[in-house]
Amino acid sequence: MRKLSAVLAATLILTTACGSATSTSSGDCPNNGHVRFGVEPYEDPAKLKPAYEVLAKALTKKLGCEVELQIVDDYAAEVLAMRNGKLELAEFGPLGYVFAAQKAKAEPLASFADGTGKLTSYTAGIWVAKDSPLQKIEDLKGKSLALSSVGSASGDALPRYGLKKAGVTDAKLDYAGGHPEAMLALTNGKVDAAEINSQTLASAKDKFDQSKYRQIWKSEPIPNDPLTVRGDLDQAFKDRVLKALLELETADVEKVGAFLDVTPPGPLVKVDNDTYKVLFDLATTLGLKEEDV
Repeated sequence: MRKLSAVLAATLILTTACGSATSTSSGDCPNNGHVRFGVEPYEDPAKLKPAYEVLAKALTKKLGCEVELQIVDDYAAEVLAMRNGKLELAEFGPLGYVFAAQKAKAEPLASFADGTGKLTSYTAGIWVAKDSPLQKIEDLKGKSLALSSVGSASGDALPRYGLKKAGVTDAKLDYAGGHPEAMLALTNGKVDAAEINSQTLASAKDKFDQSKYRQIWKSEPIPNDPLTVRGDLDQAFKDRVLKALLELETADVEKVGAFLDVTPPGPLVKVDNDTYKVLFDLATTLGLKEEDV
């Protein structure tokens, strides 16, 4: 993933200085040459950290600023940190970006492409046991459904949108705390159904035997996570960040891409607000507000 709770604590953990700045002077970089790059822990932070260190180290060399990786507590902490000027760069989940754009002036720059240079996407899904009598999303009336965490696009908003369209108003929603946790709730027999997105399926092949389960609902494709810059920074710096991101090699981003089901991996590609219009529309349709994430 992705939890966007109403917690207003911006504690930053696992802070790592990734390499040294190049010959570019700190005067050309904000925050005295230290560019803080926030990532929300949509997977186990211990697993994410090495992958994002590779990206941050490569960006340090391209950008000429010392990029410091910060794995934050959750979406709320990440949005608050950028809003308070404590992050220059951040990766947000697609729905989290909607509120980061509105509340923290986040601007999307680049996202993850496949080997052909096409922007990648993923899907939300609802799964049940193979022998379950549930055959379609309409059958979830009165049944228990494990979701990821409040504010996640694939783990909360899109499944709830699917239920709404199907006329299901009485499903028993259980927020498990993350995508892997929602999957475990199903495999451990704690719920009738669970949201499991395509990214989780790709990264949990050794933990989830798909032959024992069935997918009864799948969303439309969701564009992958945007890498963003804080909008109130100098335009020349923002342009440099975009250039640096687009010049990264596939090897610099493929470890992160593996968590996002980017297969085969390719370099980053440019994105903008229009790329994520479907998520802005979704937030409007569901009446989501900042406190909901």
